[in-house]
Amino acid sequence: MALVRILVDGYSLLHNWPELAEGAPRHSEAARDALVEMLTHYQDAGSTPVTIFFDGNGPKRSKPKNESSGAVEVLFSNSGQTADDLIERAAHRFQSYGEVLVVTDDFAERDIVSGFGGSVASCANFIGMIHDALKTLTENLNRHNRNERNRFSRFQ
Repeated sequence: MALVRILVDGYSLLHNWPELAEGAPRHSEAARDALVEMLTHYQDAGSTPVTIFFDGNGPKRSKPKNESSGAVEVLFSNSGQTADDLIERAAHRFQSYGEVLVVTDDFAERDIVSGFGGSVASCANFIGMIHDALKTLTENLNRHNRNERNRFSRFQ
């Protein structure tokens, strides 16, 4: 079955990726923006749509707006629900369309998702997948550019 969507627990991934948005608090807008930008690059390299879920309620914090930029969607939970609730619901609903990958370090969440047939990845494994995909993309672009330079220089 083909992978139809990657569902990411945003804060779980941010807490496990300290070099992303270094110096920014993990629940800050700067950290979230850095994560969205990185996952947009990853989605560009792999073409599987990505949805990033954040807990949107909390003390002394205003709820940011949900946003979407092409194949990367960002969702914030409402009051009375968690990002985990949204991830479980989305993973269950996408089941009939194909395989869903849920990225989180929450063991209970991973058990629930894998219990109804979803695939799960730890944050560390997913970060490795991102680095590998971006490295491959860079190598392919460099090879393509080199080939084009060589092709162009033959005509001069």
